[in-house]
Amino acid sequence: MTQATLAGVAPAPVPAQNPAQAPVQEPAQAPIQEPAPSVDMARIRYGAWLIVAAFALLGIVFGIAVSQFGTASDVTAVVGSVTTVVGTIIGAYFGVQAGAAGKEAAEAGRAKAEAGRAQAENAARVALAHLEPAAATEVMRLL
Repeated sequence: MTQATLAGVAPAPVPAQNPAQAPVQEPAQAPIQEPAPSVDMARIRYGAWLIVAAFALLGIVFGIAVSQFGTASDVTAVVGSVTTVVGTIIGAYFGVQAGAAGKEAAEAGRAKAEAGRAQAENAARVALAHLEPAAATEVMRLL
């Protein structure tokens, strides 16, 4: 087994004449893309508008319920049913937003870990290439 075989050295790629034939960049070497700050600001802006609209709707419903019904139990029933629906919708919106943010963070962490793994593999190959063939064979057998 030669040092080049252990190191996994491949011949250098020939520059492509045609852009369609350009070598594809490996995913482990691709840069990590952070979400644009405008996306986070849009989420916050829409969430704030959603909360303001919900309070406005609940105020309108409460005002109509007080003017239409004479007993507190009737007003409570009307406002409670509207509050339940509005609260569920707002909770779902913020739950989806929190899940999306968590997914983005997890994907960024995974990409960073894969890049670190690829870098460690390359370092191990370079180190094996510098060993004597017999020692490299012994190390490969242990792995």
